[in-house]
Amino acid sequence: MTANTLPLAGFRVLSAEQYGAGPYGTMFLAQMGADVIKIEPPKAGDTARAVGPHYLRQGESLYFQSFNLNKRSLTLDLNSADGQEILHRLVKTSDAVVNNLRGDLPDRIGLTYEKLSQFNPAVVCAHLSAYGRDNERARWPGYDYLMQAEAGWLALTGEPDAPPTRAGLSLVDFMTGTMMTIGLLGALVDAQRTGIGRDVDVDLLSAAVHQMSYPAVWYMNEGDVTARVARSAHPSVTPSQMFRAADGWVFVMAQLPKFWDILVERIGHPELASDARFVTPADRLANRDILTDLLDGIFSTQPVVHWVDLLAGHMPVSPVFGLDQALDNPYLETTGMIDTVSHPDRPEMRVLANPIRMNGERLPNRAAPLLGADTETVLAEAGFDAAEIASFKEKGVV
Repeated sequence: MTANTLPLAGFRVLSAEQYGAGPYGTMFLAQMGADVIKIEPPKAGDTARAVGPHYLRQGESLYFQSFNLNKRSLTLDLNSADGQEILHRLVKTSDAVVNNLRGDLPDRIGLTYEKLSQFNPAVVCAHLSAYGRDNERARWPGYDYLMQAEAGWLALTGEPDAPPTRAGLSLVDFMTGTMMTIGLLGALVDAQRTGIGRDVDVDLLSAAVHQMSYPAVWYMNEGDVTARVARSAHPSVTPSQMFRAADGWVFVMAQLPKFWDILVERIGHPELASDARFVTPADRLANRDILTDLLDGIFSTQPVVHWVDLLAGHMPVSPVFGLDQALDNPYLETTGMIDTVSHPDRPEMRVLANPIRMNGERLPNRAAPLLGADTETVLAEAGFDAAEIASFKEKGVV
């Protein structure tokens, strides 16, 4: 698949972004072919470049590579008059402007549709903040972990007798970045039809609350507060949880009645199906602890691979992998989820492929840019001559 055949080829997105949520979302745009120009403060750049512990060179981290594939880097001081002049010229030939700044900053820095539409009426301005731009928390800084805490995620995660536990990854960041991208693309489609852009807003806390999904609807309508269940089990279906194998854990999901029948047959204990304690889904749920002990006794007689091989393809089952096992899984090579890109400091840098396929092919990747690697090129494309670019550099604007 070539860059010209990608669905967003020819679209330009300016993004005043940093860290994880915004860059994660715009990376999808870049991987689908958009020219995503990452606007970074001169000298230090995106704070993600300094996030350790693994670096390609000083100020260039592997963490940064995780969220910025396929982009170009422009260093620009948006707080300066010259920086604003450059921004306004770039906006004239751009389709969208993105930021994931604190809620009160987009208006102050001039990144809203109200401020930018005079230079391009069709521009879409997407804003990703912690708490939104139009309420008493607009000035509050915020991060993923805080959203998991306030939205109730921690209270739902972990063993019942353990402290509230966050998800092991910054899932709120990633989900919010994805939602921002969906909103931006929807507004962009409309702008292509009408020639009129708009603001698009999404915030971390709203996204985190939205992901509470069915437990939220249960509570709001029935007062049902979903509680944590041992073994990462499903709250209302069993057996649908982890079980102890001889050498680790296996996750088995008899989520439908037919899978319960398949499970007891394939593990060699069909008598469990007629046991009065386990006949119906309600019976099994009422006797979850007893059933867990019985199945632990069976699964603990053989290693994880035995049970996965026995059940795979017949019912939902998975080994419980550590990070190393998960990434060394040969199946990822089969599906093309591991990609290799060339970076100046690591010619064969391994990265994750985008999960989206177009015409059956994974989206192409290239390494994230060095800080300011594309500044001169972007400014020249905008019509600034060599003397003007040199002047901007001397004044620290770029």
